[in-house]
Amino acid sequence: MKKSLIISLLIAIVLTACGGNPQPTTAASTTVASVPATATGAVVNNPAITTSTTTGVVISTNDSATATNTAPVTVANPADCTDSASFVADVTVPDNELIQPGQKFDKIWRIKNAGTCAWTEQYKVVLAKADKIKAPDTLPLQDIPPGNTVDIAVNLTAPSDENVSRARADFEIRNPIGAAIPIDTGTTLWVIIQVDNGTAPKNNSGETGGGSSGGSSGPGYAAATCGYTTNPAKVNEVLAALNAYRAQQGLAPYTVNTQLTEAAQAHSADMACNQLFYHNGSNGSTAKSRVAASGYVATAVTENVYGSYPPLSGPDVILWWANDFADPRHNQNLLSTRYVEIGIGYSYYNNFGYFVIDFAVP
Repeated sequence: MKKSLIISLLIAIVLTACGGNPQPTTAASTTVASVPATATGAVVNNPAITTSTTTGVVISTNDSATATNTAPVTVANPADCTDSASFVADVTVPDNELIQPGQKFDKIWRIKNAGTCAWTEQYKVVLAKADKIKAPDTLPLQDIPPGNTVDIAVNLTAPSDENVSRARADFEIRNPIGAAIPIDTGTTLWVIIQVDNGTAPKNNSGETGGGSSGGSSGPGYAAATCGYTTNPAKVNEVLAALNAYRAQQGLAPYTVNTQLTEAAQAHSADMACNQLFYHNGSNGSTAKSRVAASGYVATAVTENVYGSYPPLSGPDVILWWANDFADPRHNQNLLSTRYVEIGIGYSYYNNFGYFVIDFAVP
């Protein structure tokens, strides 16, 4: 189904470091593409200002009040230029954010043109796949020179069916011949949300109230019924990256406990087989009940979980938790001086990787 798209674009020439942790930007000069007279969208300077009245909008990362409208720039790319992009940040709606059923929302990615080709209006953001989420089919870009960053926003609608707990949409940036541009190690920009149907927890830290794990003893492990696979190398990567991160802060390394590992791996497998991205297991288990089922006697338990396509490396999942400003308890768990032992689980299924760390005090 084709949809009518209305787009406005503000291009800022901004130098930004690669990777998921944006560095301070330096504005060199600013060019603003004018909006056609028939468009109803507005040029926006502040990425925080978006509306759901248009199907899609591309927004500058620049907040300069001195920018002036000019004629759109026409860019001619050399025949031997290369297409490449780099993910900089999720400006809005980080992975697994809780959204109300039927709610309209704007997902904004901050992306850098990391190639040598300028992106013109012949370059498009295209919906590659949508799972239960309503999304536009295509969104044209306009004049993003190499080395510049841009905020790409799409207007989405969460599923209205309250029986749906998770929804996802995948997009690609495609060049004039329709080929997907590499974005770091993949080609996908994705949005993954949890739908607030009353079963998902309000956070991903695994803790409630005064800091000890929430929930009663409850059920133990849920049976994993799919053909998931494990990867000890991934687990070792997570452990090495976590303890290296703690060493940088002058903290002692975490000690691995086999019972906590059993609990973490069981929940990782349950997440993989049931596409879960939170702490409640498919049978209603909690981090506390799973740790208890392993035979570990704990005075306090907490948990970090993460799932993504494609799977992250061990260092990257630690980096994601460390920089999860939406829920700082992820980083607090990584750098805790209260918890002393951990168990790490990892499961891979249907191109997704699911990580779990259970932290405990014996």
